[in-house]
Amino acid sequence: QVQLVESGGGLVQAGGSLRLSCAASGTTFEINAMGWYLQAPGKQRVLVASITKGGSTNYADSVKGRFTISRDSAKNTVYLQMNSLKPEDTAVYYCWVSGRFDYWGRGTQVTVSS
Repeated sequence: QVQLVESGGGLVQAGGSLRLSCAASGTTFEINAMGWYLQAPGKQRVLVASITKGGSTNYADSVKGRFTISRDSAKNTVYLQMNSLKPEDTAVYYCWVSGRFDYWGRGTQVTVSS
């Protein structure tokens, strides 16, 4: 099993930046892709960004050019650098990794005030 612990959420003004981190532990040898999803109140969880073991990245159209995902395989950690934040980015952000199963973190709240 893989356990995920997120950090870095918080309250920021529009135009500001936050960096999310997610550290994986446990059976980390099984991890392939890593990424971040968000879930706004009353809405479905949607992909924000993902990164494969080889470093290929994928972004939601809404965050392209503003968010950057990166990965430190030695530390089993994935990061999400979020710049030029907008109020519509407000959501709970969940760390996700794929291995034998899909694993999820507990989520971290990101609130962007206008």
